[in-house]
Amino acid sequence: MSHAVVDTEEHRDLRAAVAALGARYGREYFASVVRDGKHTDELWAEAGKLGYLGVNLPEEYGGGGGGIAELAIVLEELGAAGCPLLMMVVSPAICGTVIARFGTDAQKRAWLPGLASGTTKMAFGITEPDAGSNSHRLTTTARRDGRDWVLTGRKVFVSGVDIADATLVVGRTEDARTGRLKPCLFIVGRDAPGFTRRQIAMELAAPEKQFELVLDDVRLPADALVGDEDAGLLQLFAGLNPERVMTAAFAIGMGRYAVARAVDYARTRAVWDRPIGAHQAIAHPLAQAHIELELARLMTQKAAFLYDAGDDAGAGEAANMAKYAAGEAAVHAVDQAVHTLGGNGLTAEYGLASLVTAARVARVAPVSREMILNYVSHQTLGLPKSY
Repeated sequence: MSHAVVDTEEHRDLRAAVAALGARYGREYFASVVRDGKHTDELWAEAGKLGYLGVNLPEEYGGGGGGIAELAIVLEELGAAGCPLLMMVVSPAICGTVIARFGTDAQKRAWLPGLASGTTKMAFGITEPDAGSNSHRLTTTARRDGRDWVLTGRKVFVSGVDIADATLVVGRTEDARTGRLKPCLFIVGRDAPGFTRRQIAMELAAPEKQFELVLDDVRLPADALVGDEDAGLLQLFAGLNPERVMTAAFAIGMGRYAVARAVDYARTRAVWDRPIGAHQAIAHPLAQAHIELELARLMTQKAAFLYDAGDDAGAGEAANMAKYAAGEAAVHAVDQAVHTLGGNGLTAEYGLASLVTAARVARVAPVSREMILNYVSHQTLGLPKSY
């Protein structure tokens, strides 16, 4: 288990290679894409060509044959360079993982090569207007009609639907034996009749847009269902654990970027004949932010290691803790970085102010820190449920 703690040589090489790619694009590229209302297409395409986007997917479908550990490294390093790719959380990590683990041979052949190379993108729809973190309250339903499925419902906060070829939608079907609804996963093509989207206006400077989806009697062929109708919950969590690990990596990368900018500034900005970084009131909070990010990264590595080793239960606990720790660490790091720069921390030139909003995302998505505390208090500590 030792290599969960320290990067292997292979991991160090991967970090260095991705960091070099990130440095070629950087924050300026990212900011210009946001400013122009475009997408990070060039970086996505190059990362795909170099094999970074599909590093977790099976080799037989064009992937790297690695795991979430490697994919998390790619996202963290791009984030640390100031140009994270949010769709990595969704397309290869959630959708790619679910299809690779549970899809039919035909589904794997149809989707995995494109997801691995980055030429195909897939979005993921779970959250609903009336059901946030509670997957048991989802109202998007799927009913059989002959051999087809018919999907009806609504989803919110679905990233990148406009640039995705399809969306993996979490619906619920009725269990014939018990009459209870159980979750199922469906691949819905972007042009499916009855499948419409509306962009949600966000106070977030990000290339990826957020959407509300309406599924109005969307008719899908039998093979749109991923995996076994009876194992929906297992399959769902097989996708959600990588999502938590990748969100943690996203947050850690962002925190590292912010601390690096602040440290640069604190080294060179001189007041009263010495750099402000010589003062402990500036230096210590940055050191603390660095420590918190390193601790969060350790837990993220543990979660990825457990997931890749096939320990879904252990990975669930660790992935939730990692996401929690990384969200907190990123918020503190960004806050301290802005504070270190003073007024400059709020200028467009230094590019840190937009991270104040972005860092909050890791605290509320894909699951709030309160729901993680619920999870830990019930599952880990065995305390009674309040709901």
